[in-house]
Amino acid sequence: MNKQPSEKRSKQQSWEERYAGKDYLFGTEPNDFLAEEAARLVPLAQNHGHALAVADGEGRNGVWLAGQGLDVLSVDFSANALAKARALAAERGLSIKTEQADLFAWDWPRAAFDLVAAFFIQPGAAQQRILFAAMLAALKPGGMLIFEAHAKAQAASEFGGPDDPDHLYSAAMVRQVLEGAEIVMLEEKTIIRRGGRHPGKPAAVVRLIARRLI
Repeated sequence: MNKQPSEKRSKQQSWEERYAGKDYLFGTEPNDFLAEEAARLVPLAQNHGHALAVADGEGRNGVWLAGQGLDVLSVDFSANALAKARALAAERGLSIKTEQADLFAWDWPRAAFDLVAAFFIQPGAAQQRILFAAMLAALKPGGMLIFEAHAKAQAASEFGGPDDPDHLYSAAMVRQVLEGAEIVMLEEKTIIRRGGRHPGKPAAVVRLIARRLI
C-alpha cells in the first residue's frame, strides 16, 4: 500500500500540475448525484452535521455541502486543489476546513462524521476495499455515505474513466464490501453527465447511498 518516496513525489507533482491553472478542472458546481440527493442532507444540516468530502479536488462538492449548512472537512492529495477549494468557499461567503493527505496513508478519523461524500476515486481493486472500510469507519453510527464512481462498462468509453478495468467498480463488489452498513440505494447504470469535463456525454457509473449501522 505504501509507495516509495520517488513514486509518491512523482504522483504528487502530477496532481499539483493538474490543478495549477486558474480554471476549475471539473467546474464549480457539485456532482450531479450529490445535488440530486440534497433532500437527504436537510436533517444533517439542521443538526449542524459534520461532512467529509473525500478526494475533493478543487472543492466543488465540499463547498456545496458547506452551502447546505454542513461543517465540512475537504481532503485531497493536491495542495493546489485545496487552495482553490478555499478560494471557492471564500468567494461564496462560506468556510471549509481542508487537509492535504494521501488517502491510503492518512490516519482517518473514526466515527467522526455524519456524512462522507466520495466521487470518482478510482484506485485498484485491493485499495477499493481499503477505501470503503475507511469511509465506513469514519462515519458515526447512523451516518450516511454517498458514493459514485465509474463502473466496469466505462472501460470501453472515450469520455473519462481509467483504461484499466481493475480501477473500475461493480455494484456486486460494492455490495460485498459493505459489511456493517445498510444499503439504502445501490445501482449500476449509464447516465448523461450534466457537468464535469464531459457534459452531455454518457458515463457508466455505480451509485451508492449507505448508512453505518454500528
